[in-house]
Amino acid sequence: MACCSRRKFFFKAGGAVIASSMLGEVLDVLASTAQAVVSPAGPGSRYVPKVMAAFVRRRGEYGMLWPGQIYDGQAALKNYTRRIGAAAGELGLEVDLRPEPIYSLEEADEWVAQAAAAKPDGLLVVVLDRQQHSWPTAVKAAESGIPTVIFSPLGTSFTTNTVGLADKEGVFIASTDDFSRAVYGLKMLKAGARLREMRFIVLEGDERRDTRLDFLGTRLRYVPAKSFLEEYNRTPLTGEIERVAAGYLRQAVRIEGPSERDVLNGVKSFVVARSILEREEGDGITMDCLGAVGPTEVSLPCISWSLMNDCGVPAACEADLGACVAHALVQYLFDRPGFQQDPVADTSKGCLIGSHCCCPTRLSGFDGPAEPFVLAHHHGKRDATPIPFWKAGQRVTVADVLLPQGQRPEMLISAGEVVGNVPVPPSGGCVVAVMVKVDGVDELLDFPGFHQLFFYGDYKRELKQYCRLFGIKATVV
Repeated sequence: MACCSRRKFFFKAGGAVIASSMLGEVLDVLASTAQAVVSPAGPGSRYVPKVMAAFVRRRGEYGMLWPGQIYDGQAALKNYTRRIGAAAGELGLEVDLRPEPIYSLEEADEWVAQAAAAKPDGLLVVVLDRQQHSWPTAVKAAESGIPTVIFSPLGTSFTTNTVGLADKEGVFIASTDDFSRAVYGLKMLKAGARLREMRFIVLEGDERRDTRLDFLGTRLRYVPAKSFLEEYNRTPLTGEIERVAAGYLRQAVRIEGPSERDVLNGVKSFVVARSILEREEGDGITMDCLGAVGPTEVSLPCISWSLMNDCGVPAACEADLGACVAHALVQYLFDRPGFQQDPVADTSKGCLIGSHCCCPTRLSGFDGPAEPFVLAHHHGKRDATPIPFWKAGQRVTVADVLLPQGQRPEMLISAGEVVGNVPVPPSGGCVVAVMVKVDGVDELLDFPGFHQLFFYGDYKRELKQYCRLFGIKATVV
């Protein structure tokens, strides 16, 4: 096996917020690149996750033992080295790849000890052999306490090799020739690191303080809710606000209730939230919106949070910390926003309705087109919010993160299919009302959780894999 110099792949995604003067050139709100509007401004956006990686195989020829002499190990080494480098660049990871494969248990012990000292965000073990020390090395990595991704191309494992690690917490095994599954493993490592390093701005109460979420490590910066009102009252109506509001009015399929002034006020709330996010160095934001703004004439941040989520900045309603985590994970893992909602049972149709007044529009992904939407009043018959049309027949995932005090987090996971969009009015409740037929669930009156996220795509399996990798209790509904 040829010896290479130490390989280190490094890519850091930049992206400062584009100045207001440029927004008129690049922003057609929901028809152009939403990332031009706002970017995360906290420690999570600056952190570069670090992964230590190694190949494992025996020295010499493969011979009769699997993967057999027919397997070109040298070609596989070159191929996966290239793909690891490409994935590191695409994901913005620093990957420290051992210059030669691990050839013995002694070398495995040395490498795992180095990892324990370096404290990377994760390990990647690429198994190019089924014999001798190969799977014992994978086990050593898995038992290191560092989240571990094991990639086993076909021919390098039996189920007898993987059975002992299949359900082990802290491990993700991709037993396949499809390297995209290993890339998803790396993406999970990145998501876990970003979730730990990011900071949510929580606009709630009267106290200013910094803390972290138990177990996950996510930073929380509590800022008095009145800060939003104060910022709003001193923020003038600018050309940027007028252009963004005009974009919403232009893109809307129709307008049912809100005036142009309502839309302007809603976009002003977005500019206010963005200013607070930047000043407080946040990667995400949430607010006790009904408590802080509801009694006032200041616009509720429905358009603001919708646009934040369309831009890849997690924004949760009602200062719900579990929803904050869910928003962040959905965005980091699947590159799309989620819809935080109140669950309602429709016993006639056997469906779950997700009901809220704030919903993103780029449901297929940040780089995709927005779904058609109507501009309407909030259910309090005030302000303005976009109501996107969810595609009937679209597969969706339902995720809810629970944060019981002093215990490890739990994620409630289910999947289903969009049946349609409930018109509100004539029905009552929140104006975005998405009806979903949940797989295998006929009785919805006791459907668990609250403020679950609906999002496009069937990712139930991927969420379970993330939970196992990071020690979150996964409950499939």
